[in-house]
Amino acid sequence: MKQTALITGASKRVGKAIAEHLAEKGWNIAIHFNSSEKPAEVFVSELTAKYPQQKFQSFKTNLSNINEVIKLIPKVLDAFGEIQLLVNNASVFDPGYLKLTQPDLFDEQINVNLKAPFFLIRDFANHCKTGNIINFVDTRVTSNKSNFAAYSLSKKGLWDLTKMAALEFAPNIRVNAIAPGVTLAPEDRDETYLQNLAQNIPMKKPGGLDPIIKSVDYILENNHLTGQLLFADGGENLGKNV
Repeated sequence: MKQTALITGASKRVGKAIAEHLAEKGWNIAIHFNSSEKPAEVFVSELTAKYPQQKFQSFKTNLSNINEVIKLIPKVLDAFGEIQLLVNNASVFDPGYLKLTQPDLFDEQINVNLKAPFFLIRDFANHCKTGNIINFVDTRVTSNKSNFAAYSLSKKGLWDLTKMAALEFAPNIRVNAIAPGVTLAPEDRDETYLQNLAQNIPMKKPGGLDPIIKSVDYILENNHLTGQLLFADGGENLGKNV
């Protein structure tokens, strides 16, 4: 039986790139989406046409709604039978200093970026018993800057959750994290914006998707790796050399 990966936020951007890469390697892919229904449907069709011997299916889940979150793993298992890999990629990323953060902003960042992964990780462990979990955190976990206060706290929490789960679930389930840096321009910005951002990191250039894909491969191929964080950020976590 082919291996199956459940990737949250897999209909576009980083999640889509990971899904395409794993599909090329022979994986079945469960593509989670929330609002991107049409892109998810198109993506499933493209993958199915390209890899007819594999299975691809999309699953709509609002990650800010815990009642929907706890149904996702069982739905994927019903469709695929097994899941060997959970990738918690989907996230919301909204600014707000501590003094300006309203409860609804705080709740959305925590619910999508931390609470949903927590219960997906729980359900993966309880239902699947063995495999890999990869959590996407952020290079901000090394910083105490508060301009994205709720978001940063959610990612710091997800990194601590990664270590906690790695310890509890070993040796049957390995749990690791990846922290991207300057990767892709926001959908409303161009490459110039990304190049300007990259001038503030040691490597002075955007990383693109390749470092992330290689980090996924490294985690999956290194069967003695658990509870670790790979910074695919061009050294951004190191701070500035001033």
